[in-house]
Amino acid sequence: MLLFQNFKKGSQITYTFIHTIHIFSVFIYGGFLFVDNLFLAKMKQTLNEEEAAKAREAIMMHVRKVVPYALMVAVASGLFLISQLFGEIEESGMSTFQIILSIKAFFALWLGARGINQKLFGINPWVFKSHIFPFYLVIIIILLSQFMYL
Repeated sequence: MLLFQNFKKGSQITYTFIHTIHIFSVFIYGGFLFVDNLFLAKMKQTLNEEEAAKAREAIMMHVRKVVPYALMVAVASGLFLISQLFGEIEESGMSTFQIILSIKAFFALWLGARGINQKLFGINPWVFKSHIFPFYLVIIIILLSQFMYL
């Protein structure tokens, strides 16, 4: 592949390994947001308020052990991948690829900072307290990743 033409054999293996870790961690984080917003939020339609809260907490106590760390791994591995793919900025300015990758990285870093503040420092977000905004950001990041290589 063209992306790997500048990599040495060991670097290509490292890149592929970290890229795989990145994809799995993004699946875990993004998958939770999809399930939370599309399914768990609907429990109140079937269960009463108390049952819904109890069921959600039963799920969330397990989610809190995995998902925040998956987000941190996704951000850290994403930073490595950016360092390998971004390339030099030409005199004419950034390429479309670099612009889209920068936007995608900005959104991902915002999610990462939010997650690190919550998990490691116990700082809850002042705005966007629900998972709806992160859910939309993940969708935007996925869409941007599809347009980066055009």
